[in-house]
Amino acid sequence: GGWVLLQNCHLGLDFMDELLETILTAEIQNDTFRVWITTEQHPKFPITLLQIAIKFTNEPPQGIRAGLKRTFSGISQDLLNVSNLPMWKPLLYTVAFLHSTVQERRKFGPLGWNIPYEFNSADFTASVQFIQNHLKKIDIRKGISWNTVRYMIGEVQYGGRVTDDYDKRLLNCFARVWFNESMFDSAFCFYTGYKIPVCKTLEQYFDYIQLLPAMDSPEVFGLHPNADITYQKNTSADVLDTITNIQPKESGGGSGETRESVVYRSAEDMLEKLPPDYVKAHLVKMGALNSMNIFLRQEIDRMQKVITVVRTSLNDLKLAIEGTIVMSEASKNLRDALDNMYDARIPQVWRRVSWESSTLGFWFTELLDRNAQLSAWIFQGRPKVFWITGFFNPQGFLTAMKQEATRAHKDWALDKVAIHNDVLKQTREEITSSPSEGVYIYGLYLEGAGWDKRRSILVESTPKILFVQLPVLHMFAVDSS
Repeated sequence: GGWVLLQNCHLGLDFMDELLETILTAEIQNDTFRVWITTEQHPKFPITLLQIAIKFTNEPPQGIRAGLKRTFSGISQDLLNVSNLPMWKPLLYTVAFLHSTVQERRKFGPLGWNIPYEFNSADFTASVQFIQNHLKKIDIRKGISWNTVRYMIGEVQYGGRVTDDYDKRLLNCFARVWFNESMFDSAFCFYTGYKIPVCKTLEQYFDYIQLLPAMDSPEVFGLHPNADITYQKNTSADVLDTITNIQPKESGGGSGETRESVVYRSAEDMLEKLPPDYVKAHLVKMGALNSMNIFLRQEIDRMQKVITVVRTSLNDLKLAIEGTIVMSEASKNLRDALDNMYDARIPQVWRRVSWESSTLGFWFTELLDRNAQLSAWIFQGRPKVFWITGFFNPQGFLTAMKQEATRAHKDWALDKVAIHNDVLKQTREEITSSPSEGVYIYGLYLEGAGWDKRRSILVESTPKILFVQLPVLHMFAVDSS
């Protein structure tokens, strides 16, 4: 009649099959017997065991109100009364607010944290314990040592998980702005409408938290309102992706065009537009040892691989749809190509050798544009302005530019050369000649900021404009020795 608790079952998948057999075959005498399993998501977790189980998912609450409710539900009245000092309760609430903020920022992806961290209740408990100990030891006349509090929260308790320098800077900024003497001022607020309540009991805290907005503006977490558009867009894309993935894949029996005929037509259209293979002889004439030409050769080798893979899989797909070759379960790549092309997505075998893109149409247009840049470089000479995001290895392009500059200045050493850039005021169309040194590049976008062309400085984003194209950049090398 008891309960069996098995924790972290994703680490013992072999035993899960055995467990399933035991549950299905064993004669259980008592109706109150239960098996409780905890596991992380795992692609190889036995699906049958999941299907017969009642699923319970424990996810972080959405929003400041829900986050604070959960945090305060783990706090007892004894903890609230643990110190008589007037600083204790505001500090406790501020740590709880910080805890909800760092978790909520995760949903905004790279706009929230460069690396998503698994902040959990242990971080909150350790921070509260530290503040409790610190208040016991302080001299009332000197007051709180804010540098110590900020360091322990921003560098040790929460900061101990953070590995990215910019994320660490962000966390320390929260600690600096929220943990100081002004937090005890009645006018202090984290953001308009989010104050530190003056309460004596847990019930009063819950009453106050209930009055907070159900939906928070991204500005509460120190983000621009545009961040919410990005979050909603990504969430919608995930939902639509899931719906597309679970659609039945068989051909429809209605009067409409079948999946196969749609994909066949699309494959024919792509094959017609696909550029021809490269001829290596042209590269030899250009000067094989020039650093820029070596980079060009590497780019062309990768582009040739993409063109070959696309041409082969499209031809095989056409033959499979015609019935000339068998599209068996073994040819997973063909099946995947058929399904993805019908959904206007990039087949996995193409994505593995190429680049990410939102839809198949964008991806194929980019293939043609990238090829056009490389072909123009071979046949018409070096471009005046380079589309840097059209390269497989943009870093390699900048390194080649550094090598070129080093060779032009005999007294420079490559390891002492640094790359600098100037953002110009011209667009790509207005550039008529190459620079005397370095290269002109375009194709870069800003996310999370705007660009003032007149003053050539970063500014706040314009509402509802998520990406801003930068003008042409002049990249050049300087001797830093």
